[in-house]
Amino acid sequence: MKTVPSNVAPDFVPSGLTTTQAPFIEEAQAKGELYIYQPYELYSDANHEAWRQLYARMAPRWQQYANEHFMKGIGSLCLNPERVPKLEEVNQFLCPLTGFSAKPVSGYVPAYLFFDCLRNREFPTTITIRDAAKLDYLPEPDIFHDIAGHVPMHTDKAFADTLVRFGDCAHTAAEIVLGIKDRDEQVRRLTSIIKAMARFFWFTIEFGLMKDSAGKGLKVYGSGLLSSYGEIAHCIESPDVQRYPIQLEWVINQYFEIDHYQPLLFVVDSFDHLFSLVDELEKWMLDGRLNNVSPGEPGVSEADLESFLARG
Repeated sequence: MKTVPSNVAPDFVPSGLTTTQAPFIEEAQAKGELYIYQPYELYSDANHEAWRQLYARMAPRWQQYANEHFMKGIGSLCLNPERVPKLEEVNQFLCPLTGFSAKPVSGYVPAYLFFDCLRNREFPTTITIRDAAKLDYLPEPDIFHDIAGHVPMHTDKAFADTLVRFGDCAHTAAEIVLGIKDRDEQVRRLTSIIKAMARFFWFTIEFGLMKDSAGKGLKVYGSGLLSSYGEIAHCIESPDVQRYPIQLEWVINQYFEIDHYQPLLFVVDSFDHLFSLVDELEKWMLDGRLNNVSPGEPGVSEADLESFLARG
């Protein structure tokens, strides 16, 4: 028999933790609670079955397309292929390796808070999982995307350090804009900087490709690809995908759309290369080269802007 945790209201009715259908998440959001706990008792049999199916079909594709650091990370985390993972158990394996931990959240994390979590070696992690009947439909990140897509990469020191460096960039951005007196100019410049950072994150951490260890073929390291059964093969095999060596000026000015397979992807040489690019991104920010990036997606919400401005 499943029990409801003592800190959950008596009238709360557990009905699983399915993406967009979880009363526990709705209640947390209504209370303004962003950082939450993982009520593992609420996962339904259907939730565990969704995890099992997702993991089973991705495993052979990881073997074929994922980079070696990811495969080592999957092994290090000792994920159970049959059941949704407990974050506290994931963290027991993860923290000793790089100091990172998965931090459960109730939903969207505004930009500055997200990057600040990375700076503190915390990864905001969704606890819901997609409907088992709609494994390819993902209206928003779920625990499979976050834990099976992102977190194995966090076991690699060079990659983990790159994420921390990203968090440093957010602090630099906040310091820059908070030194501007005119509110309109402050918002205009911050919008451009956030857009540039989001694009860089998208084309690297979410949808990045890298050279394999022999330097001849390509492997996947982006979490959006590593958690997508269809796109992980498409991004490597399809002639419809443009794949270019990464260039910072291209990435920060390239818009993207989230509702279809990506037609344009960028390749890094290594995670040391990626770290150096984040260094370069911060230098460009300080030199004002992110103040006027091209318009287009992604949009920058009021919550994203306020998360930076509120730091002051």
